[in-house]
Amino acid sequence: MTINSPSPERTPVVVVGAGPAGLTVGNILRAASVDCVVLETESRAFIERRPRAGVVEEWAVRGLQRRGLADNLLARAQRHTACEFRFGGERYRFSYGDLTGRHHWVYPQPLLVTDLVHEYVDVRAGDARFSVRDVELHDLETARPSVSYTCPDTGQRRLLHCDFVVGADGARGVSRAALPPEHVRIARHDYGIGWLALLAEAPPSSDCVLFGVHPNGFAGHMARSPEVTRYYLQCAPGDDPDTWSHERVWSELHQRLAGGADAPPLTEGRLIEKRVLDMHDYVVEPMTYGRLFLAGDSAHLVAPIAAKGMNLALHDAFLLGDALAAYLDGGGGDGLDGYSEACLRRVWDYQEFSQWLSEVYHGTAAGDPFRAGTTFARLRRLFTSPAAATAFAEQYLGTAEHY
Repeated sequence: MTINSPSPERTPVVVVGAGPAGLTVGNILRAASVDCVVLETESRAFIERRPRAGVVEEWAVRGLQRRGLADNLLARAQRHTACEFRFGGERYRFSYGDLTGRHHWVYPQPLLVTDLVHEYVDVRAGDARFSVRDVELHDLETARPSVSYTCPDTGQRRLLHCDFVVGADGARGVSRAALPPEHVRIARHDYGIGWLALLAEAPPSSDCVLFGVHPNGFAGHMARSPEVTRYYLQCAPGDDPDTWSHERVWSELHQRLAGGADAPPLTEGRLIEKRVLDMHDYVVEPMTYGRLFLAGDSAHLVAPIAAKGMNLALHDAFLLGDALAAYLDGGGGDGLDGYSEACLRRVWDYQEFSQWLSEVYHGTAAGDPFRAGTTFARLRRLFTSPAAATAFAEQYLGTAEHY
């Protein structure tokens, strides 16, 4: 390792990645008067506009609020208390708010990231270094780990000595790659389907999320703002988004989201994003190695089937930020010792729900009459059995206890 930094620096914690997980950890540490450095390979402007998920569960909002990180969200987010399934040409509203007294918030991830960056850098005077290159992690199995990177302004290598490294740089980041293969197990599940992810310059066509279960494939409608709507269309994995013309997209959306004569028509608009997501999940166990602690997509990826990814990232960040702050303030290490196990209980619960919901969404399009029959049985049960409805609502809202 060649370092041409004028002198190595030292900070208690280095956070690699400025997404929801990394920035939340950084904010928790700064609120506890713990110094840290956040390293991010992209620019601040890029991460503040990068399109990502937008559903935040109520418990996660409360966690942000307790840490002084939810003011803009609470002022601007949309509150959702129901979703709607459309199948067989009919619409079935599922009012989970009436059933549980709980709700979801819709707040696009770029807005949350913008809030978290502002709070960390501009309000809490946190050290964030953007557009860095060639990040490397060193000596993670020792009590003196370090992180090196290339400064974008000078081209020099810089070295940060620290006590802990938080790896929150996503599925393709260096943190996950730094784990020795013999130390971890990576469990992966591929669904064998793709989703065409669309953003339309069009107001939402419903006051709630719509799930279309159709022989042609799944379709989804999710409000993002009063002017922009997120849509999904099931497609083949690896499909070319350029083959989906404006006319083809809207024709399929109208078919798959048909809800009978009383359903409001979809409001069409210009498509400002088209990309294909191959549906897969993975889980890294354990989420720690030496002084490295993984958080968010570095440790687990849950397909957007159940809109759980950002919520899991925040759950990790709450546990990890609090545990690091307590330890570095002279407290015990129980929170750090139990971090991976506590996170993984919720991770696996959300993975199981995503897998169950995938069969509801995609079973009728599999070309298998048996799968289609069991899919409709599950859907009917939701609207005829209070027990089934309550169990679904609990998992959909993330309100279950994770023993």
